[in-house]
Amino acid sequence: MAHLLPLRVFLSSQTQETPSKPLKLSKRSNNHKTSISTAKKGLLSPSHKMHKLNLEVSPHRAVSAVRLMRIEFGGAFADLLNEKGKGSGDNEMGYVERTLGFRTRDLDDRDLRLVTDIVGGTIRWRRYLDHLIGSLCHDESMFRSMEPLLLQILRIGFYEIVKLNMPPYAVVDENVKLAKVALRPGAGNMVNGILRKLVLVKWMVRRWTKYLGQEEAIQLMMWNNSDPSFSLRANAAKGITRDDLVMQLNSLKVPHEVSLHLDDFVRVKIGLQNVIRAGLLKEGLCSVQDESAGLAVSVVDPQPGEDIIDCCAAPGGKTLYMASRLRGKGKVHAIDINKGRLRILKETAKLQKVDGVVDTIHADLRTFAESSPMKSGKVLLDAPCSGLGVLSKRSDLRWNRRLEDMEQLKNLQDELLDAASTLVSSGGVLIYSTCSIDPEENKDRVEAFLVRHPEFRIDPVNRYVPSDFVTKQGFYFSDPVKHSLDGAFAARLVRTL
Repeated sequence: MAHLLPLRVFLSSQTQETPSKPLKLSKRSNNHKTSISTAKKGLLSPSHKMHKLNLEVSPHRAVSAVRLMRIEFGGAFADLLNEKGKGSGDNEMGYVERTLGFRTRDLDDRDLRLVTDIVGGTIRWRRYLDHLIGSLCHDESMFRSMEPLLLQILRIGFYEIVKLNMPPYAVVDENVKLAKVALRPGAGNMVNGILRKLVLVKWMVRRWTKYLGQEEAIQLMMWNNSDPSFSLRANAAKGITRDDLVMQLNSLKVPHEVSLHLDDFVRVKIGLQNVIRAGLLKEGLCSVQDESAGLAVSVVDPQPGEDIIDCCAAPGGKTLYMASRLRGKGKVHAIDINKGRLRILKETAKLQKVDGVVDTIHADLRTFAESSPMKSGKVLLDAPCSGLGVLSKRSDLRWNRRLEDMEQLKNLQDELLDAASTLVSSGGVLIYSTCSIDPEENKDRVEAFLVRHPEFRIDPVNRYVPSDFVTKQGFYFSDPVKHSLDGAFAARLVRTL
């Protein structure tokens, strides 16, 4: 679990490597007198070949890093360095060469101004920057043992992104180059990973603040960083009721709460490993499934005897829950592009005794819809999405999302919606769902679809889920902060022609 970022400060600011051989200071000290003599033995050693010119490294960043080292470990004063540095780019390069072992191109006036800004700002905001850096490290020991020059490079990158609002990916690339040349390739990789995490966090913070407001964005991020709870769904297809599941949990001494919204669900905060060890999942007696996903199935409203097309079915949580609600009558046609995940879905359906009503189809929905005569009165498109509603459980996702990814996902969602719509029979319903809280993936996609397909209209979901989950537009929306569930969205769209 990542450390909780200083969220309010971050928002307001918007208005294990082995030390390299020449670097002797693997641990930092608050005593500034400690290190200048020690540093001369390694960090400031002129043992590197002199006059080595590197034109790829940003000069203002190289000079800033060396100045910060001199201030922190050599007892120099920032204002004195600024005075000495005026009009003395060659003198600055001398320090860079003696410290880092290479020279960059000469400093121009803009470079010198940036050096003054970055050095002064980094010193002023050092505690805040260190807190941010530590929050994005794997653990505290990684930050505490970080070698001094590597930390200075990270401080520079964080200051440039957070305070100077420089183009983030340019900042990442330039500081990675500096770390690789001044230290080693592995140090560059570490700078790359940590700075990219910062860029993603800043992107998400701005996005959530835009749509939710500052206070709710803070609450959402606190929720995402809290220990998650899990829900278990009793498998009715095997004759297991929620009362049966509660009895099992009591016997295992697993604390739990029954769902306030769904008759088959029980919420578990701790003790999930006990459930797994007891074999309840392996025997198919219950499944791990968030109530928000269960409520999306309620929006579909599967009834015995119905044929339902599930367009992007794998890994199959909603497929299997819909199948159990058919009570042995009807069929769920599970389409997915991933053959391996479909195989697992099929095996799980057999384990849960719903394989008789689940039919798997390996296909890309877009090509399948063009050639298949299949039609249904209920078509579910649980679309590929950013997963921004499930970050409390999938913390890895927060480091794997970029703005470019969102644009690609929205295009894919539009294509899949268009394809799924062709499978809906006249008078039938298309259910579009995601596990995202981002309006651009949810209501915006529905609104764009309705412009392209006037033969569909919104069917309000208030008949299928509690009113607390119904938006003004008639969509289903699970809000992590408001409902203490994963974020989720669903819309019912009826074909009128």
